[in-house]
Amino acid sequence: MTARSVTLLAGAVALGAAAWAPAAEPLTLKTLAPPGSRIGVALNQAQSDGKDEAGLALALRQFNSTSPENLLKWERVHPEPDRYDFAPADRYVELGRGHGMFVVGHVLLWHQQTPDWVFAGEGGRKADRETLLARLRSHVATVVGRYKGRIGGWDVVNEALDEDGSLRRTPWLEAIGEDYLAKAFEYAHEADPAAELYYNDYNLWKPAKRDAAIRLVQGLKARGLRVDGIGEQGHWGIDDPPLAAIDEALAAMRAAGLVPLITELDMDVLPRDPDMWGADLAKKATIRAKTNVYPDGLPAAVQEKLARRYADVFALFLEHDVSRVTFWGVTDAGSWLHNFPIPGRVNYPLLWDKDGHEKPAFEAVVEVLRKHLP
Repeated sequence: MTARSVTLLAGAVALGAAAWAPAAEPLTLKTLAPPGSRIGVALNQAQSDGKDEAGLALALRQFNSTSPENLLKWERVHPEPDRYDFAPADRYVELGRGHGMFVVGHVLLWHQQTPDWVFAGEGGRKADRETLLARLRSHVATVVGRYKGRIGGWDVVNEALDEDGSLRRTPWLEAIGEDYLAKAFEYAHEADPAAELYYNDYNLWKPAKRDAAIRLVQGLKARGLRVDGIGEQGHWGIDDPPLAAIDEALAAMRAAGLVPLITELDMDVLPRDPDMWGADLAKKATIRAKTNVYPDGLPAAVQEKLARRYADVFALFLEHDVSRVTFWGVTDAGSWLHNFPIPGRVNYPLLWDKDGHEKPAFEAVVEVLRKHLP
């Protein structure tokens, strides 16, 4: 065989090998995540129960961390004083663990979605400090203890601050006092010393609230309590908050020696009327009609604006080494924003549309993550 024949044969073999090579695996968020970081998603019960098969398959393919939307909140898991309902939570935890995901528990203490019996005392009075502390300790010990070693991190306290940075006047604060926060973290650590523990809130991009959250967490840590991260929920709009405010908030957390998390990310694309909150039914109907501006789909120009917004915020997350970013929902179909603050508005806040198709926003996030690969 001549040298030319050998060269031609080698070329043909190379071409044939290329033709028969398996197609490259599609890029996913979890494979593009920086080393040691997590990109997560909140699952609703239809998904964690396996009823929404398409949504679940998408979540398992794309994410390496999971949070539950509702099923570990007090009203769901502990609806009556002597009754717990662990079956949905058990399925959620085993699903995540079975697929190698970091499993988050949400949430141990919150002033909402907590049954009335928790705050009730004898004779129609409110529960006193010792009664409420005993109920909190028992609840945390039972729930966290059940999932010891299986749930990797807990949102211990949710939304304890008002917008001005003062402590929110919740039944927890009124009955127990300011140390209810420390007690919640103390009880959670007792129940599972290995679990990560977080403080979670919204609008931490606002300086007064951000600074108060930093002081709160630093104060807990100064008492020797474990706090592994401070979560900014990230229920943002397509134009607001300003990128500079997000940048400043993440930088301030890092400068204070705290680990920032983005725990409930989505982008509201609809306009909001200040009168949405507290309006009567007739006025709600008028506001819904006025603000439900994309009932038949998101225009291409808005899709691109949403994509740019996601690319911009992810660039900031990477710059500040945000250790976990969790989207609040899988596709647009299941987003809570369809019903907040007025039911019936059609929203498009996530990376996949209602049919599970990738949006330009998904491609934009992938591109930002890919540029930062080692």
